[in-house]
Amino acid sequence: MELLLILVILMALTFDYINGFHDTANAIATSVSTRALSPRAAVWYSATMNFTGAMMFTGVAKTIGTDVVQAAAVSQTALVAALAGAIVWNLLTWYFGIPSSSSHALIGGLVGAVIAAAGVEHLKVAGILKIFAALVVSPVASMLVGSAVMIGLMWLFGWRAPSLMNRRFRALQMLSAGLMSFSHGANDAQKAMGMITMALLAAGFIDSFAVPFWVKLACATAMGLGTATGGWRIIKTMGSKIFKLQPISGFAADLNSSLVIMSATLLHLPASTTHVVTGSILGVGAANRVRAVRWGVAQNLVWAWVLTIPCTAVVAGICYQILAAL
Repeated sequence: MELLLILVILMALTFDYINGFHDTANAIATSVSTRALSPRAAVWYSATMNFTGAMMFTGVAKTIGTDVVQAAAVSQTALVAALAGAIVWNLLTWYFGIPSSSSHALIGGLVGAVIAAAGVEHLKVAGILKIFAALVVSPVASMLVGSAVMIGLMWLFGWRAPSLMNRRFRALQMLSAGLMSFSHGANDAQKAMGMITMALLAAGFIDSFAVPFWVKLACATAMGLGTATGGWRIIKTMGSKIFKLQPISGFAADLNSSLVIMSATLLHLPASTTHVVTGSILGVGAANRVRAVRWGVAQNLVWAWVLTIPCTAVVAGICYQILAAL
């Protein structure tokens, strides 16, 4: 039991580390693509803000740990299988440069592992639907609000000389990139915190679902180190293949994304940073010129999102069967 608990903790931290470099693109792709920040400076700046954000909140961790599956169905073996499914999917999508959702991967892995271990009746359908609704609504909201933000900025500043406007908004992207990284850490690092706390509760090391300080520190550190590694394959997709960003549009996308993700965090809901940032870039691009958006690339990303939960659920279910047989 103790060996399995250690394995869950190590895998959860590995997931957080991978999440860090997998989702680095979400936080810094816009500022790097507009040359507001150098890649090296952007990565370390993002890592610092990710760590800071990860230390601030635990509401999302509680949602992951208590609203998806019944406590009786949680075992160390199921948690290992869930994390294995999420990690495998994250590595595959990172390798091919596809900005898929780490949040979807983890939810899918947890659902698949519990179904394999205890059956569908041990899922908390109401909680899963709430989380799923948040994951679906957030990118749509970010696209609509991002378009409105971009239209407002163009109305206020579009009459200025392009060279002056670019210079000013490159400077402002330092602020928006920091806010984006902070919000990413605040929401995404909590998902691994939730998994570790579930494991501690199942093993009897804690009496109620409360995230210990050392878990927060470990997850924040893993997220920060992963971010410092950088995910250059996905940065290229996010920063240039969807829409060619300018400093003003990069600022609008980052500012809008950070506000949407922080709103979800304060509501204790897991948001997909990947979905939100992509939605923001699509909305900002459409506000500039609809035809300038590469909708074919966006369509491919949507397919990756749709497939994430069922694919990770299947992988996690297979992993559980293998582990149970051993």
